[in-house]
Amino acid sequence: MFNPDSKIYLAGHKGLLGSALQRVLAAKGYKKLITRSHKALDLTDKQQTEAFFNAERPEYVFLCAGKVGGIIGNKTYPADFLQQNLAIQTNVFEMANQYDVKNLMFYGSSCTYPKLCEQPMHENHWLTGAIEATSMGYAAAKIAGIIGCKSYNSQYQNKRFICVIPNSIYGENDNFDLENSHVFSALIRRFHEAKKAGNTEITLWGTGSPRREFIFSDDVADASIFLMKNSEKLENQHYNLGTGTDYSIKTLAEKIAKVTGFTGEIKWDTRKPDGTSRKLLDSSRLLALGWQPSVNFDDGLATTYDWFKKHYD
Repeated sequence: MFNPDSKIYLAGHKGLLGSALQRVLAAKGYKKLITRSHKALDLTDKQQTEAFFNAERPEYVFLCAGKVGGIIGNKTYPADFLQQNLAIQTNVFEMANQYDVKNLMFYGSSCTYPKLCEQPMHENHWLTGAIEATSMGYAAAKIAGIIGCKSYNSQYQNKRFICVIPNSIYGENDNFDLENSHVFSALIRRFHEAKKAGNTEITLWGTGSPRREFIFSDDVADASIFLMKNSEKLENQHYNLGTGTDYSIKTLAEKIAKVTGFTGEIKWDTRKPDGTSRKLLDSSRLLALGWQPSVNFDDGLATTYDWFKKHYD
């Protein structure tokens, strides 16, 4: 059973979610955490991956490693997003199965739901329509991972593979690069730099009307631990993971302007695309198991901005 003495491998421990898991697990008293940098272990290489599993024999795996990025990155390098994520998933899944890992946690993406999906998006809506074209390569790899979890469980008659689909994660150690980040972290950096430069206005893409749901990284980590502990109660399906509350991009921009201290005018370039109008998950299946998010959005935003200032100034 998953407990503080379990041997746990955190794949991708330096990223947004992996670092949150490392932080939350350590705070809960989990001592046997195994980590490797990408330089020390290339999970796209099957031989390296097998040698690692053979030597370390982890009991539990949180698979946070992978290539992620924003709209620009996904549109520019779709083959890289597809190939690298598929390779990591294929190697880690197979080694987890071969070396009798008790449970592996895989993280899907809300971009695997149809672009024009009924809201909020329930697990039953998955693969019922065409996905957003701009994230096709990344989404295809994530779809393969979700199907992979269900396939391994079905073929080997166990509940080894657990799959969750979190909505947009934010928090400490996020990627704030303007070319490769998501909307939350990109706006934090843009407003911070506009305030620092003394700008009197800032122009953002679209109309500001699309709505997005955000969940703090520590909440995702806490939910992940909860699911590991309750793996025997889970069905062979993916579980949505969100807060149940979404915000318009306009509201998000106003909140970020306030926390960064930017007092200039926010303008909207309506010639630029808005993207999907709404992405809200129905997380009732997971919540019915007894877990609840605990981090208030404004508190999470303030924590994230404090971290950003310390590490990016």
